[in-house]
Amino acid sequence: MRVLGKGKTAQGIKQVFPEVNLFDDNDKDIYDIDSDELTIVSPGIPPYNYLVQNTKNPASDYDLFLDKDKFTIWISGTNGKTTTTQMIYHLLEKSGFECGGNIGTPLAQIENSNKLILETSSFTLHYTNRVKPNIYILLPISDDHLSWHGTFEEYKNAKLKPLSMMDENDIAIIPAEYKDIKSKASIYTYKDSNDLIEQFGLKKDSIKFNEPFLLDSLLALCVVKLLDKDIDYDLINSFKVDIHKVEEFKDESGRVWVDDSKATNIDATIWALKGYKDKKIFLILGGDDKGADLKPLFKELQNYDIEIFNIGSNCERLNSLANEYNITYNSCEILEKSVEIIDEKHNEKSVAILSPAAASLDQFSSYKQRGEKFKEFVYNLRKV
Repeated sequence: MRVLGKGKTAQGIKQVFPEVNLFDDNDKDIYDIDSDELTIVSPGIPPYNYLVQNTKNPASDYDLFLDKDKFTIWISGTNGKTTTTQMIYHLLEKSGFECGGNIGTPLAQIENSNKLILETSSFTLHYTNRVKPNIYILLPISDDHLSWHGTFEEYKNAKLKPLSMMDENDIAIIPAEYKDIKSKASIYTYKDSNDLIEQFGLKKDSIKFNEPFLLDSLLALCVVKLLDKDIDYDLINSFKVDIHKVEEFKDESGRVWVDDSKATNIDATIWALKGYKDKKIFLILGGDDKGADLKPLFKELQNYDIEIFNIGSNCERLNSLANEYNITYNSCEILEKSVEIIDEKHNEKSVAILSPAAASLDQFSSYKQRGEKFKEFVYNLRKV
């Protein structure tokens, strides 16, 4: 066995199998392209990589560490998979489940647990060929990671892949648009949160979360139902959503600002806006949009009383779309300037939102740094 990559996933495997060899792009001269040995591909390495294209027997770390003796719940989708995974773990931790995958403990380091909750990326799914989940929770799919997958169709295929590998003893909950997909698993489909409430007999009034977190919490409660466990509304309501996700805070003047820096694609931004439809919205957009089609976002913006403030590497593209869709905009280029201009317009009846619909690495080290800087700029404003 060998491993492509030398990052977190690869190092975790190396700890379990010290004899394994790790390869990256600097090792092309010594990489045996004719080898048939099992090759675990780290999820960050795209399929067009030279080493991947010259690998005969690729697999994921899921293929390596999961087997039929482990009961696994996989969660995927474009937005909300981290929160949904965390919520499921919050509800099932006392039942002996461990949490891993993209979050929690790396799969290579989870020991002596036969019950796993795994946040599962499209990257991992692309390379997984030998194992499948017992329960698969799929959130809505929208444009993302196109530079890695090449096309939206390939990205979508990766998300749907587990369904073709599941058997009649498995269960999946998936968006209704994929109701005709072929699978041996028992399939539940949903159009929205109300569908889940009706199908699973859940009590919306007993849940404190609003969208987008309402959908996440409902899916978590659906898993509990599927496992024939009692629904505990107090327990789900005690869950704390991560920072930088539709996180409201106030400045010294009592005006509401929202840090949604985690919104790195248009679907996340659209969901964030739904909770503020009755207010005047000042929206900060922009960053590395990864080549996504932004027109659906601008069509949605036409339904709001909104003014946008464009930053980042796609600033000019956003300006052009704003003109095309007749959306009032400000070309700010940098986050600090956008906060300063909003400060002149914002009042107690409006809301100012950082929900960029783009990745952060063009101007920041991470979405977390972007969110922290946003709060810093707001808190440094003088009281009005």
